[in-house]
Amino acid sequence: MQKTDLPDRKRIDATDLRRTIDPSNFDFETTADIEPLEGTIGQERALEAIDMGLEMDSCGFNIYASGPVGTGRNSTARALANRKAGEMPTPNDWCFVHNFKKPDRPVALELPAGMGRELADDMDDLIEDCRTEIPRAFEREEYEKHKSEMMQNVQNKRNQLLRELREEARELDHDIQVRPTGVVAVPLVDGEPATGDDFEELDEETKKDLEEKGEKVRELIAQKLSRFRQAQKEDKEKLEDLDRKVALYAVGHVVDDLEEKYSDLDEVVQYLDQVKEDIVDNIDLFKNPDEHTQNPLGMQIPVEQLYTKYRVNVVVDNSDAEGAPVVEERHAAHHNLFGQIEYKPQMGGATTDFTMIKGGSVLDANGGFLILQVVDVLRNPFAWDALKRALRTREVRIENIWHKYHPTPSATLRPEPIPVELTVILVGSPMLYHLLYMLDEDFRRLFKIKADFDVEMDFTEKHLQRYASFIRAQCTEDDAPPFDREGAARLVEYGMRMADHQERLSTQFLYVSDLIAESAQQAIRDGADRVSARHVEAAVTGRRRRSRMIQDKMQRFIEEGTLLIDTTGEVPGQVNGLSVYDLGDYRFGAPTRITCVTSVGSAGVVNVERESKMSGSIHDKGVLVITGYLSQQFGQDKPLSLSARLCFEQTYKGVEGDSASCAELCSLLSSLADIPLRQDVAITGSVNQRGQVQPVGGINEKVEGFFEVCEQDGLTGEQGVVMPSRNLQNLMLDRRVVDAVEEGKFHIYAVDTVQEAVELMTGMPAGERQDDGTFPEDTVYGRADQRLREMADVMREYGKGAEGDNGEDEG
Repeated sequence: MQKTDLPDRKRIDATDLRRTIDPSNFDFETTADIEPLEGTIGQERALEAIDMGLEMDSCGFNIYASGPVGTGRNSTARALANRKAGEMPTPNDWCFVHNFKKPDRPVALELPAGMGRELADDMDDLIEDCRTEIPRAFEREEYEKHKSEMMQNVQNKRNQLLRELREEARELDHDIQVRPTGVVAVPLVDGEPATGDDFEELDEETKKDLEEKGEKVRELIAQKLSRFRQAQKEDKEKLEDLDRKVALYAVGHVVDDLEEKYSDLDEVVQYLDQVKEDIVDNIDLFKNPDEHTQNPLGMQIPVEQLYTKYRVNVVVDNSDAEGAPVVEERHAAHHNLFGQIEYKPQMGGATTDFTMIKGGSVLDANGGFLILQVVDVLRNPFAWDALKRALRTREVRIENIWHKYHPTPSATLRPEPIPVELTVILVGSPMLYHLLYMLDEDFRRLFKIKADFDVEMDFTEKHLQRYASFIRAQCTEDDAPPFDREGAARLVEYGMRMADHQERLSTQFLYVSDLIAESAQQAIRDGADRVSARHVEAAVTGRRRRSRMIQDKMQRFIEEGTLLIDTTGEVPGQVNGLSVYDLGDYRFGAPTRITCVTSVGSAGVVNVERESKMSGSIHDKGVLVITGYLSQQFGQDKPLSLSARLCFEQTYKGVEGDSASCAELCSLLSSLADIPLRQDVAITGSVNQRGQVQPVGGINEKVEGFFEVCEQDGLTGEQGVVMPSRNLQNLMLDRRVVDAVEEGKFHIYAVDTVQEAVELMTGMPAGERQDDGTFPEDTVYGRADQRLREMADVMREYGKGAEGDNGEDEG
């Protein structure tokens, strides 16, 4: 049998299996000698997008920071927003005050930064002044004297009225008596009151005369009392006017001073005028507060509650702010974002007032930037719709969103809306961005800036040095020992392994920072004052050990023979494919036996996983591509009369991806040609209909997974992996694999076509199509082509026989 020299030509040198970083690339002794990183590495596109969004003032140019976890979405957005906010003016304060005309609709007041708290303090001082000065003013001798004179004047008028009324009544033979029920007329007979039996004994003419005179007297009484009441009302108004003047004298100058202080704020001045008017109209609250501390049910009310309507509720206080605010809300519930109206129990119910209105993060960020996690917003009821409404209308209405759903709703408030101007930065995954963009029209109008965060960046000298600066910053933040050159170089190699590329570095710094912390802990355990390469290696090893329980169990099943994997020998139609298992926090590779059984028939290539509903759409596509390749190679001069069943043995869950299509095609060709495939070599790669081997994902995990299986059985020096040559740049293999390849104990081959893979797996030439359309006999494709011709002949003879049988039956 002719052998091929392809293995020697396709074998990858150990130096190409992993890119190593020369520690001499760093010009420091330890990372403590360099400046810590400022800013973000390798996200220039995202930085440009965020900068543009922060600069835009037009409506709708809010930002969606899109990218996987760990790429610095939050820290970058926060840093850029803080930098921009420092250049912006400090926004105004916002307060709620009592609406004296419509108490259920509190008034929103806007004041310059810091003056909201000043106004609240000034109003508190005003209340204290009123409680002190008003009672004191009414206790002064001048007031008591003036009040006594007015009261005496009222009494004198009353007495004078009674005298005049009595004189006029006597002229009509009546007297006047003042009783608890009022002023009454009493008839007189011979100067003596005639009532009861005395009046009845009078003759009819006298009685009639007295009754007529009594009616006139009663009319006089009504006229006099009406005049008296009018005079009494006027005197009361004079007394009230006196009280108003005294109250204004006591505290009017304080209110006037406040109006002067806030003279540039028309709405505040208008509010202070209303306060002054209300205080004067309710002087008794300050003169005799104890008389007002009993509610209708006899329960005691705190004195302080009497003066609540004069207080100021500051919902946005920027007194300590410098520049615009940057607010990061991690609990995006509706009440945290937009505020709420709180209640307090009272007499078995619930009451509220404007002082119990609480602001939210949107108001806190007004005039600046609000950073939200899109998942948190979408998970909280009503939050997403309310956020869009606030951005559309540019105002916030504070309300209890659940109030309408309460079984026994209580009275509530309707505060004035507060206008808002802010930029919202949503942080989330690319998938959520696309879903919102497709399903929510408002999202497209409101979030016009997309900042894409990548998981990798180009390997450049600049990025290499900034990686070291990131290590320094992280060590400083964690108060950890610095890294030496070797340790920093090893960490950069870990960044390349995360990126699965020799020319890329990972930008998922969340995981890089975790490794920095774990490596530093290894150094602390050793009592070292710096982190070296061995500490980084120990941290990587420890991390893998903590996460590889499932992988170890699969290795044990293979060793025990529960999972059937051969690492020696040759078998027709059987090959070791390579799969990657992703557990979220850990990925690992493992071999999977792939078999193919061929026979005469018309079913074509049958995907057993698809028939058993265990195959994903991409895997189904890969099998269909195999059918296309067979048709292109062998179906030009004959019908493909075969039934081939491809199966992933011992798989009990779904199969997805097309990275095993090269292995499946090799097993199919091996079965057709009846040529054994090497079991000591595993294969991975995707193929297209032209037979080109395409790159796959997880190449490092796949190679390492098969290496570990071979290692536990004992390396023979012949074992290895066939992989796409287009994956060479993705190789960042574990040092154990690299060392084994360097020692000749393990081999890795790179192929470009299916023919090369077939030759490596069989040791025979694949065969090139000749001018007559056939393949050389002593080749894999020649044998497969011959077998397909035989199958076609069998099917042709079978078809003829079936037709003859039908003819006999008919005859």
